[in-house]
Amino acid sequence: MRWLPVLTFAAAIGSGLVAGVFFGFSSFVMKALGRLPTGKGVEAMQSINIAAVTPAFMLVFMGTALAALALGVAVIPRLNETGARLVLAGGLIYLIGVFGVTVWGNVPMNDALAKLSPGSQEAATYWPRYLSGWSLWNHARTAASLLSLVLYILALRIGNANS
Repeated sequence: MRWLPVLTFAAAIGSGLVAGVFFGFSSFVMKALGRLPTGKGVEAMQSINIAAVTPAFMLVFMGTALAALALGVAVIPRLNETGARLVLAGGLIYLIGVFGVTVWGNVPMNDALAKLSPGSQEAATYWPRYLSGWSLWNHARTAASLLSLVLYILALRIGNANS
């Protein structure tokens, strides 16, 4: 399986790119939005959520999930090898901790926010919960994407993913 190290490398790069996006939100974007008046913060986040669905981001985010899935299936017969176990762990962490958390944590909160009028009382009530809950889920997916990156790099370093 000569394609395995290439796909592992691509999954590592994808995990790193996704980690960088999520790190930006965890380290300063959400804090900046929280400093705005509620209506402005809600309006800005609604705009971000629309603008985030770009072909480039979706290719990296979804492509890394597909790579993680393909890698996981490919290494199952070789789980006696440390590199294969690292690849599988990296993939599972990405699929559960990044893709899963996004689908079942962040996206439902984004959908709820999208239905609100920025200046409404409902938005004013929801916004503080959104900021804290969304940020918590985002911290989790930041950590998961970084861990996935590290595991893929270790798998490549060990070399068991190269055959």
